[in-house]
Amino acid sequence: MLRLYNTMTRRNDPFQPLEDGKVGLYTCGPTVYNFAHLGNLRTYLFEDYLRRVLELDGYEVTHVMNVTDVGHLVSDSDTGEDKMAVGAAREGVSAYEIADRYWQAFRDDLKRLHILEPSRWCKATDHIQEQIDLASRLEEAGFTYHIDDGIYFDTKKLVDYGKLARLDLDSLKAGARIEVVKGKRNPTDFAVWKFSPKNESRLMEWDSPWGIGFPGWHLECSAMSLRYLGEQFDIHCGGIDHVAVHHTNEIAQVEAVTGKEWVRWWMHGEFLVLPKSADGEDGERMSKSGDNFLTVNTLVQKGFDPVAYRFFCLGAHYRAPLTFTWESIEGAANALERIANRVAAIRDETGGRIAESYYSSFLEACRDDLNMPRALAVLWAVLGDKSLSGADQYTTLLEMDRVFGIGIKSMTRKEAAVDTETQKLVDARIKARADKNFAEADRIRDLLSDRGFVLEDTADGTIVRPK
Repeated sequence: MLRLYNTMTRRNDPFQPLEDGKVGLYTCGPTVYNFAHLGNLRTYLFEDYLRRVLELDGYEVTHVMNVTDVGHLVSDSDTGEDKMAVGAAREGVSAYEIADRYWQAFRDDLKRLHILEPSRWCKATDHIQEQIDLASRLEEAGFTYHIDDGIYFDTKKLVDYGKLARLDLDSLKAGARIEVVKGKRNPTDFAVWKFSPKNESRLMEWDSPWGIGFPGWHLECSAMSLRYLGEQFDIHCGGIDHVAVHHTNEIAQVEAVTGKEWVRWWMHGEFLVLPKSADGEDGERMSKSGDNFLTVNTLVQKGFDPVAYRFFCLGAHYRAPLTFTWESIEGAANALERIANRVAAIRDETGGRIAESYYSSFLEACRDDLNMPRALAVLWAVLGDKSLSGADQYTTLLEMDRVFGIGIKSMTRKEAAVDTETQKLVDARIKARADKNFAEADRIRDLLSDRGFVLEDTADGTIVRPK
């Protein structure tokens, strides 16, 4: 049985959807004011593994993802500029142009990383009325109050507010978790609707029962998931940083008006971090500012296939922090080359069957809260088992790739890039073999092995590949 870790219960619970054979899945999407960085994309990769495992198990998955193109302020404290306005000012175009530009860039990133697109995209700006309707329901139920800059949710009125993050509300002090906004009753209260500044026109604003303004960031996910997945659904995912504020506030808004448990499973991916500093301090998480703003385009500029990053992420459990280094990406790229060269050698063998013992171990790992490192170990075991025919290896790898998503079916043979000196050694070995000087040929092969290269002698010539 599939077991998934539930942030709400803090347990690996046996998964059982609300409706047999069907799964409602909501994943928090991008704020489209800039490119997604590799840390963001690690979360989307874990969600992709999840969806693929669910579909492998026969579930029909309705996957909804929002696109935040308005309302996400630069801090979680309901203060500062809208991130869309920041992006528009940076590039000298309208907020709508920024949103479309970076949404398309995000979709390109998903494609390059072999991440399945959701069943439905939901732009916040296309669902303003749904957000106003939800805010009105909250007001009618007595959960909101007005202050100078907007309509706020009164967290003291919801008995179990903060249950996802297990917040100790009594110990929270104003300014400790979030900045103080004048007029707020409690430190954890949050904006449902923000008013546009007086005598000033914003780039994105709408009329509402409370005046011209824009929705609070948390409102969009609540309103759109209600529309497309209903008052109760199965799984809601996001990054670990969403637990204490964003997802906590989403829950508050929905359960305040429905009185029902909203989501059955909450799942969160851990951070991608940089290596420890020279003085031993833990590495910082990746962000969109500073030198650690690394994107898919950065990978390409460095000469890497983006799928190498996908493969790198498979090597760590989604709930464990993952340290990013270029050496690790190079290692992942080399591993993919080894797999590709083996796949190219066996692809044309026919009559293959799935190696059931290995496939059973693979499924067991996938169903154990998406244990991709263990599943990946099974892949290597299949490749290393000389008792399996090439056809059986290929068929088994194809089936595993329904989850891994590394493109087994389209892989082609890859040769290693070699420097001039290495190429001279390769040429010398080819000549030694032609002269039937096999002792010299073996000596050169050993030298090349020390340099990190493997030679494969084929009918079409000698192929050089990394170890």
